[in-house]
Formats: sequence, C-alpha cells, structure tokens
Amino acid sequence: MEKIWKALIIDDERLARNKMRSLLSEFPNVQIVGEADSVVEAVKLIENTSADVLFLDIQMPHASGFDLLEQIETEAKIIFVTAFDEYAIRAFEVNALDYLLKPVNPERLKQAIERLPFTGENTKKTLEYDDFLFVNTGRHSKFIKVSSIKCIAAADVYSEVSTDNGEKFLLLRPLNEWEEKLPDKNFMRIHRSTIVNFEYVEKVEKWFNYSYRIHLRGIEESFVISRRYAAKIKDKFN
Repeated sequence: MEKIWKALIIDDERLARNKMRSLLSEFPNVQIVGEADSVVEAVKLIENTSADVLFLDIQMPHASGFDLLEQIETEAKIIFVTAFDEYAIRAFEVNALDYLLKPVNPERLKQAIERLPFTGENTKKTLEYDDFLFVNTGRHSKFIKVSSIKCIAAADVYSEVSTDNGEKFLLLRPLNEWEEKLPDKNFMRIHRSTIVNFEYVEKVEKWFNYSYRIHLRGIEESFVISRRYAAKIKDKFN
C-alpha cells in the first residue's frame, strides 16, 4: 500500500503557499497537514503534526530555512523551494531530498514526489543506476551519475570513488553505507575494502589461495576478490 506523506508548507509568502498547495493537490499520496509563514510557526507545527515531508522556503524574515533545521529534530524529508539557486550546495549538505526553484515547474515537482519511498517500510532510499549523486570534496562540488562510478575503495574513514572519466573523489562516507545505497544489480562488494561496478569489469583471473583478481577498464591496478566475497559472487550469478 502506498504511503500517504503528511506535508508541511513553510513559506513567508501567502501566494507561494497557495501555489504550492494547488500543485500538491495533484498528488493523492501527499496530504497537507499545515502551513507556516515563519520559522517560529514552523517549529510549533513540526512538533505537533509529525510531518513526513517539509516543503521549505530558504529566505524568510528573521530566520532562514537552514536556521529552522538547526532548531528541530525531525526525520521528515526536506524539499527546499526557493527563488535562489545559490543555496543548492548547502541544501544537499544537509541531506535535502530535492531543491526546487520558483516558480515551481509541475514536472520537477512530480520528480521530487517520486523520489519519496513508495511505502513507509523502507525510508532508506536505494539509488537507481541512472540517479545522480551530489558530491562535495571540500575543494569543489558537482553531480556525478551513479552509472559513471567504476569502483569505490575504503581509505581509512573515507572512501575513494573512481569514475569513468578518470576522476577520483575522497568522501567521508563508509563503505557499508555505499553498499546499502548502491543498486546491487550493478554493484557488489568484492573485498572488505572494495566495491566494483560490474559494467566495467574487463577480466577476472584466478589468484592464490582460492581468491581472484579483477581488472576494470581504464584502471591500471587490479583488485582482489577475497574468498568470502568470491563465494557470494558465484551465488549471485549462478
């Protein structure tokens, strides 16, 4: 059964709230349970409604949408709705589900709604192969396509992501989290320190002690498939 998402619209402009309410009326799985025109009012609403998703403006008098997030503890999904695109990087740093620019395009809103999990049973969204990831390396930020990832290697508390254009990104994200998020049809852990995209596998060769080495297109070094993961790979493809 499809989950009904309880939504709050938080925007200091009445006309903007009315427009969002009208747009959301096209989605039967979204139920608007309240509106707020300030951060102060939004805090009260969030505490009293147990909202699942916030349609949140950024620039509001006295306090911003980011200020609101610092004042609350919520599991609600955040969809920013703003007239300004310069906040996009910070929005994804606070794990926003999406970032919509005003005037909101109905098709873009539809895409944002479709990113909500189908049911409430699994709110940890698994990435699709054609999805885009927003990565922030500290020096610069950009979107990369999941399908462009060749492999991910553990690097202490970081992970090193290698893509098909030769770029590498060092990200503060453990390998276990990648394993949970990446589509298992395309990606698989081959070692406690390595995840590979099978689309880029060039060859697999036997190594010593019942383990294997795997070679990826465009990457000079090879990677060890440990005995433990070799068995899992055989089970997967048999």
